[in-house]
Amino acid sequence: MAVDLATRRLVREPVGNRCEYCRFHQDDQPFLTFHDEHIISRQHGGSDHESNLCIACHWCNLHKGPNLATLVDGQLVVLFHPRRQEWSSHFEIRQYRVIGLDSVGVGTVELLNMNDEDRCELRRESLLPSF
Repeated sequence: MAVDLATRRLVREPVGNRCEYCRFHQDDQPFLTFHDEHIISRQHGGSDHESNLCIACHWCNLHKGPNLATLVDGQLVVLFHPRRQEWSSHFEIRQYRVIGLDSVGVGTVELLNMNDEDRCELRRESLLPSF
């Protein structure tokens, strides 16, 4: 998707260039530009309007794909929607891991593989004080 510069700013600036799913900052991954991601994919009727766009690191975007929901304990659960839901209501970071606080958070963490070993190590390194 080619997003014009004005829309890109509208999406990125309010969140401070952080992945809206796992909260990595673009500066933590300087060699991989974060994606302008459709929260609801076009194939499911999602639009290119900024209310349906968020920024996502490459890991979250590739794992999410066009998914809108996932299974948690055998129950269908919708994924976190960054424009309609508050991140801190569904997630927190504990010891470099993203923890789901409810079924939406748990399902999103699992589907997006937010606690992959490499991602946890990068999160640990990015939170270390710099000298």
